[in-house]
Amino acid sequence: MPYYRQVGEIPHKRHTAFRKPDGGLYAEELMGVEGFSADSALLYHRGLPTAIVDAVAVEDERGPITPNHPLKPRAFKTHDLKFGDADAVTDRRRLFGNADVTIGFVHANRPSPLYRNAAGDELFYVQGGSATVETIYGSLEIGDGDYLVIPTSCTYRVLPYDDDGGVKLLTIEARGHIGPPKRYLSAKGQFLEHSPYCERDIRGPSEPLVADGTDVEVLVRHRAGLTRYTYATHPFDVVGWDGCLYPWVFNIDDFEPITGRVHQPPPVHQTFEGPNFVVCSFCPRKVDYHPESIPVPYNHANVDSDELMFYVRGNYEARKGSGIEVGSLSLHPSGFTHGPQPGAAEASIGAQFFDETAVMVDTFAPLDLGEAADASEDHRYAWTWSGRGPGA
Repeated sequence: MPYYRQVGEIPHKRHTAFRKPDGGLYAEELMGVEGFSADSALLYHRGLPTAIVDAVAVEDERGPITPNHPLKPRAFKTHDLKFGDADAVTDRRRLFGNADVTIGFVHANRPSPLYRNAAGDELFYVQGGSATVETIYGSLEIGDGDYLVIPTSCTYRVLPYDDDGGVKLLTIEARGHIGPPKRYLSAKGQFLEHSPYCERDIRGPSEPLVADGTDVEVLVRHRAGLTRYTYATHPFDVVGWDGCLYPWVFNIDDFEPITGRVHQPPPVHQTFEGPNFVVCSFCPRKVDYHPESIPVPYNHANVDSDELMFYVRGNYEARKGSGIEVGSLSLHPSGFTHGPQPGAAEASIGAQFFDETAVMVDTFAPLDLGEAADASEDHRYAWTWSGRGPGA
């Protein structure tokens, strides 16, 4: 993150003796990225974060991914996915993926195991419900419309609230790091005036989360697969930490839309960037105010990107008549020119406001399809512009 936080107890100077009440040393851990040359945090543990008593390989059951072939636009309905008794880690179902990112969905209603993704940052979007996310840095509450960024190798678990029907999450797992677009930040990491959100909109852990326990299991995803460690003491034993690397929450309703006299391109909606992908937020907004403007998007061939749109609230003017609804995803791949549904451009002229909320992921490598995409596809979607299917 682009600004410094301090939580709990820490010593006056880095890398100096910091003693427990019984006189022993707290164990200092540096959590840092990019080889000691980028953001980091210093955490102080009651036990040794290195003390494991077992390590066991675990089978990765996410299944294969297959190319989008024949190449065509596709739509999917997340409410068609069945979860039953599910947790937010082991029961995620993979929708899409490539070498840079894995995108999944889960409706979780029970606590997850302790988990750590050592291959890259994770980004959750909460489509409904609520949960507590416990981490080595402290706890965070998440609810409808929240984005949660979890940095690489942060141990955490997700505890859904039963009273809220559990929690529905779009999960984005990067092979690398996720953060605000660099163009929003000063050279020293402050959000600039043209950024559509800023430090005031961000929530981070506010107090330590200290838990006791011995022989505690943590599931770890790494580049070779999954390993289950057993730790001698509980990883949630941090009495204090400081730095610029930690999990944080930003709500989509705090994104300030950028508008203009004529239709603005998708980069004005950008919210995060990751390795070879971006995440954008389409929010309720006053639309284009030139007297002859066409507020819905023009037909476009985004020749270097696959465009994935997750529709989470409101009415989608450009997609009326396509079967798209709340909880749907549309995938418009590179190589296919896509645009508004027939009649949508004419119908949008004179509109003053769009009441729609959507999360878009643009990837610069093609997205392959996972088992959850196969299970939730609306096979009619590709033909909705013409009104005719194959052979008709």
